[in-house]
Amino acid sequence: MTDNPPFKVMMDVAGSIKIWAIAASLGGTFSSFAMIEKGIFEGEIKTLVKQAFYILISLTGANVGYEFIRLLQRCGDIWGK
Repeated sequence: MTDNPPFKVMMDVAGSIKIWAIAASLGGTFSSFAMIEKGIFEGEIKTLVKQAFYILISLTGANVGYEFIRLLQRCGDIWGK
């Protein structure tokens, strides 16, 4: 359909939607920014730390998914030869 191998298309799509995967895992970006603002300006350190932890976990999850697709590509290259 796209005149490209399936793994190349998967890598392109996975790389381009990584930021949206992070936003979806946070449940919407505006609520996260509101909580971060509350933590900074109202001095609620616990809320700020919790949101930073959520962002870190969502970044990790998005990168793990991307690396899993890269692993599939490398295994396909090894086994395909």
